[in-house]
Amino acid sequence: MGPIVAINGLTKIYEEGGKTRAVLDAIDLEIQTGEFFVILGKSGSGKSTLLNMMSGIDRAEAGRICIDGTELTALDERQQTLFRRDHIGIIFQFFNLIPTLTVLENITLPGELKGDSRRGVEQRGRALLERVGLGDRADAFPDKLSGGEQQRIAIARALVQEPALVLADEPTGNLDEETGHKVLDLLLQLTREAGKTLVMATHNPEIIPLADRVCRIHDGQLLITLQQPRAIIGAGY
Repeated sequence: MGPIVAINGLTKIYEEGGKTRAVLDAIDLEIQTGEFFVILGKSGSGKSTLLNMMSGIDRAEAGRICIDGTELTALDERQQTLFRRDHIGIIFQFFNLIPTLTVLENITLPGELKGDSRRGVEQRGRALLERVGLGDRADAFPDKLSGGEQQRIAIARALVQEPALVLADEPTGNLDEETGHKVLDLLLQLTREAGKTLVMATHNPEIIPLADRVCRIHDGQLLITLQQPRAIIGAGY
């Protein structure tokens, strides 16, 4: 089985004060199916940019990205949007729930947009609500939930279409330490049980022991560290 993510020569350049800076400078990267891969780096280092390019939200100046056998960088904007909807789950730091939709409607929205049967996607959504411990909040609105509850809903939304790849951008960065630990444990449990690949961008070094592999972004380059066998979920960090 080949890598689920294969990146070759990826370059992303930004202009700052009339000067150009390569936030990603001809990087190469492979991520295997089922891995928990962590991207570390200080603010502005390019870790969120890398996730955005892996999801097709941002475009590269040069290079190639293949996701699960599809060359994402060869698709046009509409094709990338459809591929992202069908194959990639995304979890954001600030939840990005739609305030006018109920909890269940937020979770089932990806399936509704794809045209899945309402009954089928609602069954999956309610099952995930039970798994994240919020089965009784299906009809609530996001503003009635705590930050930790909103992030658990965001996790359920990311997983409802059973994506091959889950991308998480600072998913605990807007939570207190205790809540962040619980949300991370839940995310790891759900993705590993389903055999999904999880790629997480974070500035938090405490997550390192839980990862299969870690890369640090510095001056546009990646430094990849091999990890020991997986830590036990819930053992603390």
